[in-house]
Amino acid sequence: MGKASLEVTRQQPQDMARVREIISRLRDRPAPLLPILQAIQKEMGWISEEAMVEVAEALGMHPSRVYGVTTFYTLFATGPKGEHVIRVCASAPCHVPGAGAVLEALKKALGVEVGETTPDGKFTLELTSCIGVCGVAPAIMIDDQVYGNLKPADIGAILARY
Repeated sequence: MGKASLEVTRQQPQDMARVREIISRLRDRPAPLLPILQAIQKEMGWISEEAMVEVAEALGMHPSRVYGVTTFYTLFATGPKGEHVIRVCASAPCHVPGAGAVLEALKKALGVEVGETTPDGKFTLELTSCIGVCGVAPAIMIDDQVYGNLKPADIGAILARY
């Protein structure tokens, strides 16, 4: 496979060395694409276009396939994120009891819109289709911690923990 024709985002050379090490370690597994992308995401926090091209070349795939898989799953990031990622559940079981009001409280407290990162780089605000805790709706997830039965008034105390 020749060099990809994608215009790529650049990372630090040491980051690409880490990407190559991850590929080398996981490329012989059956269906290695997802484990490689998960490992890159876990280690680096996001998956650059440059990393996607490197993965595609190593696995003998067209870069568009790697890009398609990376952008299909919302838990893969294609750009740098804040230190903490806040995911607001937007499913019906969370929306009905007040997820919209919780989201507005978060946007106001953080001063950002969905998909944006606070200027200090501390928080990134995202929507997600479900975090699997419908019994405590409305709910949010900050990194791996779930907060449920939320009211807009709870947001300040929760953010103060970070």
